[in-house]
Amino acid sequence: MQNILVIGFDTRNVVCSASRAGYMVCSIDAFCDLDLRECAHATAFLECRTIQELHQLKASRIKAQMAEFGLEFDALVPGSGLEMLDHNDFPCPVLASSPDAMQKASDKLYLSKKLEAIGIPHPRCYSSEELDAIEYPVMIKPASGGGGIFNRIARSRQELLAILEELHGLNPELTEDTIVIQEFLAGTPSSVSLLSTKNEALSVAVNEQLIGITWLSRLPFAYCGNITPFRTDQAEEMEALAEELMLDFKLLGSNGVDFLTSKKGPVVLEINPRFQGSLDTVERAMNINLFEAHAGCFRGELPEKPEAKGFAARGVIYSDRELFIDQKLMELILREKGADIPSQGNVIEPDGPLTSLFACTSTREEAVLSLEKGANRIRAFIENQLKREDT
Repeated sequence: MQNILVIGFDTRNVVCSASRAGYMVCSIDAFCDLDLRECAHATAFLECRTIQELHQLKASRIKAQMAEFGLEFDALVPGSGLEMLDHNDFPCPVLASSPDAMQKASDKLYLSKKLEAIGIPHPRCYSSEELDAIEYPVMIKPASGGGGIFNRIARSRQELLAILEELHGLNPELTEDTIVIQEFLAGTPSSVSLLSTKNEALSVAVNEQLIGITWLSRLPFAYCGNITPFRTDQAEEMEALAEELMLDFKLLGSNGVDFLTSKKGPVVLEINPRFQGSLDTVERAMNINLFEAHAGCFRGELPEKPEAKGFAARGVIYSDRELFIDQKLMELILREKGADIPSQGNVIEPDGPLTSLFACTSTREEAVLSLEKGANRIRAFIENQLKREDT
């Protein structure tokens, strides 16, 4: 196996991991960031900008783009937004769980009922027919994707109805049928990254999630990155629960489970049946190549459990305004030696992701401080540039 196609909304981390493992990788991606193009043998734009467009993307269009690369692909790897591709539509093997397994794992209402049945702590999920039964506060979020940018808390029925109306105004695809109403619980957001074959599951790392960090985003629930490892006395229990879920849901390869670590113990939030945003920090902290390990799962192979070599952190900076990427800003972003580097001439939308920063240190505190300093340098540069333009 040598020629790999990765297709998804944002594929940079998967493509670069596969490239480091020695594969020739092509990508169909919605952003085609500078560092993605540097890692990939060739790239093409995913002509979708919404969840609805992703769901309507036809296999014939994907196969036409595959043909344009001029390669015979040995495997296809679906990324974010395209987890449900029908494996039978493609001439090469698809390195992913079955669409049925992915559908069940991604369905938050189904997951809630399943967790209830097997006795694993989780927030209650309400369907759109259960509005009268809701106990507040609740979290409202898209049923899939979104990165936390549409997440809201409702503390009353009136707030809930107002939020539903607001979200539909921001994105017409967000309706009562495409959002999840979930019991709101307090705790530290975290995740477990796993590898699994048909018969075994291995927890590779426990990660702290950075959610709504004020110096990275003005959105209170935006996904802002990860710190690996997450040192908590609940880690072993989280790993055991996550491994149980991998086997119960028959998921293969690299997958993740989101948790809250609470005073009462770990609470399962959702399953991510695909490569996760924590890939970068897991690889850096645990000294493992996740794409190679993912491919091995489909041969029935699991690696040895890795040991943490320090702390790795990723911080995703969001723009608080419409932002044009000119040469000077591009040069500054390149000096930070991060990832998800936008191309010169691009325009970043308000509250859109601008770039990612990394830190690898011996302590968590040093990692967070390094990210914050980098974010402050970029924000100060943007502010000074805007002041000069105004003058």
